[in-house]
This record gives sequence, C-alpha cells and structure tokens, in this order.
Amino acid sequence: MRAVAFSSEPLPAPRAEATRAALVRAGLELFGAKGFEATSTREIAASANANIAAIAYHFGGKEGLRAACADFVVATIGQIFAAAGGDANAIEALTPAGARDALARLTAGLIDAIVVRGEARPIVRFVLREMFEPSAAFERLYGAFGPMHARACALWSRAAGSPAESETTRLAVFTLIGQVIYFRLARPAVLRRMEWSDIGPAEGAAIQRVVIGNLDAALALARKTAP
Repeated sequence: MRAVAFSSEPLPAPRAEATRAALVRAGLELFGAKGFEATSTREIAASANANIAAIAYHFGGKEGLRAACADFVVATIGQIFAAAGGDANAIEALTPAGARDALARLTAGLIDAIVVRGEARPIVRFVLREMFEPSAAFERLYGAFGPMHARACALWSRAAGSPAESETTRLAVFTLIGQVIYFRLARPAVLRRMEWSDIGPAEGAAIQRVVIGNLDAALALARKTAP
C-alpha cells in the first residue's frame, strides 16, 4: 500500500476558514470542559473532524488555538457592546436617558447571547476556566474586557451622574453583568425552580424585564447619592 502524502499547498479559502472555525469551536468546548493541559491536540482535531496537523497550520500549535479562542470570545462580546451603543467616542454625547437605554440594550444583548443561546455554554465555560487559571489567554480576554467594562462604567456615569471610575460605579457594573451570568451558571437550578423546560426567547424576555428593572432601581438609587 502506498503511503498517503499530505499536500503542502494551502487549502482553498472557504475550506480553510471552515476548518479554522471548527477548531476554535472544539477548542472552546474542550478547553472549557477539561482545561488546557488535560486537552490533547488529537482530541481537538477529532472533535473538529480535522487533521491534527491543521492545528499547527492555522494556529502554530495548541497555545495559539487557545489564543484564537480568547480572540473569538472578545469579538463576540465586542459585537454586543457595539450594538448597545458602547462606542467610547459617542458616550459623552448621550443624555442620561440615552445612556440608560444603552445600558438596557447591553443587558438585553448579554442575556440573549449568554443565557438564551445554547452556543454560549462553551464560551462561558472557557472564560470561567481562564478566570480560575489565568494564562496568556486571560490577558487577551482582560485586554479587551477591561476597556469594555470601562465603557459600561462611562454609560453608567452618564445615566446616574456618578464618577465613571469610582469604586461604586465599577462594582455596580460588575453586579449588573453578574446577574446575567448567574442565569447561565445556575441554569439547571433556574429551570427547575421556575418550572421551565428551557430558556428560550419568552423566558429570556422575562429575565430581561427583571434584570433591567433592577438596573433602573440601581440607577435611581445612584442618582440620589451622586455627588
């Protein structure tokens, strides 16, 4: 039997991009579920239905794939911030009501992306794993999340009249984001306690009403105590 020779020619662009995307999805799933060290390149390639050499071809190795997974998460969250109107250059022009509406859109977008959509599960697990075991990938995540959090704080500042970088404002924004993430982390408990079979658009809308109501209550309190 003749040995199979692997071509060194680049893959056609659509096929190459599909392989790359499949490897990122597999990396998110396996790194999040098992951890980076416990995940082998063979497992990743098998999950992505790709040749093991494709990992080195596209990413330079497993660590490069980890970085690509982090970049994918950053891009996904960045789209949500952009849709909410979190452009740092435009925030100063917002009225307090406009800033509140942007925060509400951001909250709704996060709930839809993180809680309602099933594909968010590996993303959240990957991020949490990197939070618990900080690495170079965590630094990539924080390099983007830090400025995004700062923009959310700037929105809060415009809406509530409190300093954007005060301890209270930064904690308030973390609390808002934490409410959203809880519904993904505690999904089985939420489903059982709420007697829901799933969290779809209708359930997501119910969660949005409550969390955005909490946002409005927190902003009202912040306005009363603003300097």
